[in-house]
Amino acid sequence: MKRTAKGGEKGAYRRHVLYIPGYDPFPPRRYRELYRSEGAAQAAISGYDLTLKSRPGETYGWHVQAHIDGRDIEAEVEVLVWSDLVKGSMTRGIAGTYLLLARTAWVYISSGALFRLVRLRKGPMIAALYPAVLLLLQGLVALGAGALAIWLAPWAGIDWALGAAVVWAVLAGFRRLDRRLYVYYLMHDFAFTALRGGAYPDALEERLAAFRARVRAALASGVQEVLVVGHSSGVHIGVSMLADLIREGLPAGPSLSFLSLGQAVPMASFLPGAQRLRADLRCLSECAEVAWVDVTAPSDGCSFALCDPVAVSGVATAAQRWPLVISASFTQTLSPERWRALKRRFFRLHFQYMCAFDRPGDYDYFQITAGPMSLRKRYRRRNPSASRITRSYSPYRDAA
Repeated sequence: MKRTAKGGEKGAYRRHVLYIPGYDPFPPRRYRELYRSEGAAQAAISGYDLTLKSRPGETYGWHVQAHIDGRDIEAEVEVLVWSDLVKGSMTRGIAGTYLLLARTAWVYISSGALFRLVRLRKGPMIAALYPAVLLLLQGLVALGAGALAIWLAPWAGIDWALGAAVVWAVLAGFRRLDRRLYVYYLMHDFAFTALRGGAYPDALEERLAAFRARVRAALASGVQEVLVVGHSSGVHIGVSMLADLIREGLPAGPSLSFLSLGQAVPMASFLPGAQRLRADLRCLSECAEVAWVDVTAPSDGCSFALCDPVAVSGVATAAQRWPLVISASFTQTLSPERWRALKRRFFRLHFQYMCAFDRPGDYDYFQITAGPMSLRKRYRRRNPSASRITRSYSPYRDAA
């Protein structure tokens, strides 16, 4: 016998969620396990039911069943995979990574983007400078070790060869430590964005077309809401994908929504070659049919917290409707004990948006993705954060 919601609605609320990861080389299974463990934790804290089971099909995902606020919910969660492209961009060795460092630094400095980004938010720029500084320090340590080997070499004629071998051995040692340091990973991340001055690589443009097809299939599946979720670098991918859908013409059907989490849009939109992204930001911001909520937290040093990505990129117009910029307020929605355990785990905090909060506010990832209200309805009376930044900082405002 079907349970009936308090408002008298019968039947399960059905949603299709399409999740776009950030720059992540790991397989999508990690997101299923994150959803499983953190969803169970949030359900226990907030007092609702949420379970997962495998989802058959050609694309990777899982099925969610929930009972929240007196109503049954069924959600299909699908991961839009581009981890293979990320892996392909990370194949450069030690020497190649130092070349990437020089090229990426030149792109951001010569374009004037670096100085504007620092003025906008210092936190994410510290994260951006971290791999550059660490690579340079590692290089200096390696050169110092090589010079010492040359000085101590017992026989003339082998000193330079020995020094070169020591330099390479030290750099290789640092490379093996990168699972803890994240230096090479972050360097490749920023280099991927700067590769074409902010324009998407051809392979990613092809993947965007495939992603659009998946969204159209979801819109035709008979659900009540299609929710696109973008995290980190996945946010600007989601912006461009949805903007292309809008230009092609949205079909009549379910509610279409976009939830952007921990965005770093300015890292791309402030570059000279990002005309397409800037046009996409403007297009999506003016579309009444797609509800867009942008969630960040000042405690997340890897995101441009509370920065309206449209306004700071210089493409906001009088017709702008979206995004609704709100804060996840980690310092308030996590207990003091939980906050102390997480506050120095910077990369873990960047994923907190998709995790459980032991003092949840009006942001609950699991109620948004598996709850009985659309994103538009959930936040229809929510005011934007009073501390959001809407001043334009971008050195480039032209849009293709």
